[in-house]
Amino acid sequence: MHKRVTFDHKLLPYLLLAPQLAITLVFFIWPASQALWQSVLQEDAFGLSSRFVGLDNFARLARSAEYLGSLRVTLVFSAAVTAFGMGIALLLAMMADHVIRGATGYKTLLIWPYAVAPAIAGLLWFFMFHPTIGIVAWLLKGGGVLWNHHLNGTHAMVLIVIAATWKQVSYNFLFFLAGLQAIPRSLIEAAAIDGAGPGKRFRTIILPLLSPTTFFLLVVNLTYAFFDTFPIVHAVTEGGPGQATMILVYKVYKDGFVGLDLGGSAAQSVVLMAIVILLTVVQFRFIERRVQYG
Repeated sequence: MHKRVTFDHKLLPYLLLAPQLAITLVFFIWPASQALWQSVLQEDAFGLSSRFVGLDNFARLARSAEYLGSLRVTLVFSAAVTAFGMGIALLLAMMADHVIRGATGYKTLLIWPYAVAPAIAGLLWFFMFHPTIGIVAWLLKGGGVLWNHHLNGTHAMVLIVIAATWKQVSYNFLFFLAGLQAIPRSLIEAAAIDGAGPGKRFRTIILPLLSPTTFFLLVVNLTYAFFDTFPIVHAVTEGGPGQATMILVYKVYKDGFVGLDLGGSAAQSVVLMAIVILLTVVQFRFIERRVQYG
């Protein structure tokens, strides 16, 4: 017979929940509601007066070629960061899972980049790819590639993708390694005895059993690429050259805090929030069906 845990103090559960609810209210609900309200207003640059304009700010975004271009840049950037970040992390995790000697040191070195702040990570790669003093740019020049992310939009996009991926690989590596170590060795050994090669064992045993971890990381990495890469873009390219790396979250900052278009910036933040929510719903609605739990 199981004993049921009860609280004599009826307010205790609410008191325990209060700090988290307060944080959610102050740092999410209130800013989100403010953005929704400001998105239907047109304010002057000093915020002294405002005028209700309905959905005019959203209509202006839909007609803006610059904004639509920023949306395309964001989709390409997010897909690249998510794919490379998860793919490289899975490869490293599989390699670490087979390391016997020096495994602790190997894993520690792979985890270190996660402790680096995003802006610092961006600056590290910025200096390595600097056209004048960067070691990587010098090596590329020796190979016949004249690297200059200040002038070439493709080079700039590649640079921020590398910086953002490098920053996130450690996080993905930790979860993939934990997932791999949770897979019973008996299943893999039985498949090997039955004649299944490494590729077939990966497709039929390892990948299906890793699907919950993979699905979780897919959601986290897309959210990271849409929101948490702002410091990298700001430190490395500032959205340039020629809007080539102007992702949506950076455009919100650029138009709102630099251009002082407060209503348009708020509308952009609402659209960005809606896009991320839609992507998350689609992932849970369709991709999660292929996830095998247990």
